[in-house]
Amino acid sequence: MEKEKILVYDGSFNGFLTSVFIAFDQKINVANIQRRNEVQKGLFTDTQTILTQVPKAKRVWNGISRRSNHAMKNIYFAFLGETAGIEQLLFSYIKKLVAKDSPNYSDSTEGLANKINHLANMVSKRKSQMEAFMQFNVSIDGIHYSLTKPEFNLLPLVSKHFRSNFGDRQWLIYDIKRSYGLYYDLHTIQLITLDLKEIVANYEALNGSFLTSAGDAIAFWNNYYAKNPIKSLISNNSHTYQLNKRPNKYRGELEAV
Repeated sequence: MEKEKILVYDGSFNGFLTSVFIAFDQKINVANIQRRNEVQKGLFTDTQTILTQVPKAKRVWNGISRRSNHAMKNIYFAFLGETAGIEQLLFSYIKKLVAKDSPNYSDSTEGLANKINHLANMVSKRKSQMEAFMQFNVSIDGIHYSLTKPEFNLLPLVSKHFRSNFGDRQWLIYDIKRSYGLYYDLHTIQLITLDLKEIVANYEALNGSFLTSAGDAIAFWNNYYAKNPIKSLISNNSHTYQLNKRPNKYRGELEAV
């Protein structure tokens, strides 16, 4: 029997789906699928680094969509929940879905499906709360902005809501836990990552210590943005990625970067 391998990917949804494709295509005996910054090697397992390839990710996603739209939503939402070990759980579930085409298939997905459905429902609940209770401040250059630190990776799920309900103004929602945000310029939504070195340096110079809590961070950022133009910060000190149109509502990040 082939030695087990840990597949190491970049943490993106595309990267995870690419890992699934490679595992099937190369018939890899998968011990685990782990994000690059969370790898824990076993004594008797090898690692294989997976480079994200969108065409291969799409093939897996399209294969899931042909079997169940409900499974598509649950897989995507559960992935964004970032629970420890979620990749291996989803991989096992996808294998069961694919096995339904086999003449020797026996349905043993119920337990996996229940776990994934539970995780997806938790993420869905937090998504609805973010959409309902998000509060914006206004920067000196008239951009509405909000700093957030959600338990789950929710920004890919809320972009449509905020574009539909706040399409008449420029806005920025930034996840300070994951260091990326959504910026809407009245025409398109972009993913942005900001260079925080200047902000941190200014804070340390004034206070002699680093941020001690999420509340401190949000209060400081709100004060910083109230006094500084966000447009220049985005144009000069960020990386931006254009969001493409999505073929269906749950593709999310699959088409984003």
